[in-house]
Amino acid sequence: MLRLDDLQVFVCTADRGSLSAGAREIGISPALASAAVKRLEGELGLRLFVRTTRSLSLTAEGTQYIEHAREALRLLRAGSDALAAGKDSFGGTLKIAMPSDLGRNLLLGWLDAFQLRHPKLQYQIKVSDRLADMVRQQVDVAIRYGEQDDSSLIAMPIAPANHRVLVASPAYLRAHGPLSTLDDLQHHNCLRFALEDGLHDRWTFYRLPQREQISVQVSGNRSADDADLVRRWAVAGLGVAYKSRLDVHADLAAGRLQALLPEVAGEAAPLHLVCMHRAQVTPLVLQLRDFLREQCSLPS
Repeated sequence: MLRLDDLQVFVCTADRGSLSAGAREIGISPALASAAVKRLEGELGLRLFVRTTRSLSLTAEGTQYIEHAREALRLLRAGSDALAAGKDSFGGTLKIAMPSDLGRNLLLGWLDAFQLRHPKLQYQIKVSDRLADMVRQQVDVAIRYGEQDDSSLIAMPIAPANHRVLVASPAYLRAHGPLSTLDDLQHHNCLRFALEDGLHDRWTFYRLPQREQISVQVSGNRSADDADLVRRWAVAGLGVAYKSRLDVHADLAAGRLQALLPEVAGEAAPLHLVCMHRAQVTPLVLQLRDFLREQCSLPS
């Protein structure tokens, strides 16, 4: 029997041109994506892709079949939307874990707006920069930065292109001078983030256009295990910070902070909505994912 998630993997893989890219889009491991494609090919009794060491492309049969797969997924989504539209609202309690800076300054406002759509919905929110133990804390979903390497979790991209940016306030730059190169970081007060795994005092960048990786050891007179506190110090003119662009988006738009060294790219900091298993990916969670994606893509 054909499985809906196998069809989704097939379509995403074809659209992205590789199993790994298709897997990232859906939020599963490449191994699970490969198994899904093989299972679908076995059900159909034909090959859908031509695979080489460097590329993956549709076979003639795959090209013919993909339009049927797209239409099947479209009809199923339309049916789900029609059922959802027929309900007054989602109810129940959603337990959410989120990082401090993004949580306090963006996510809480976005969740308020989402709750207006579903007035029966209740939240239990945990705000911390430490990764939530989703089993022990009984969390339904976690909003997390970074690549999600645990293949046992379901990671759904919210802002896959987000990255870190080097920032300082205009007042700090007037007092201490601008940065011309990454080497200048050695002479500036760098505001650092610290967790149980240690002090994050080695910042990694990529020089454009070749994306040459450069790591810089930084120092400063302040560090904190709360990312929101680091951002507040930067806004107050107390040093240079290396932050997720989402975290400082409003500060950059308002002129409270300035982005530094545009000729270098910051580390990737993709944002995901994470569940422990497929059973937690409910229609409510999917609506929340889509809503958060919309908010992350809105201009300031």
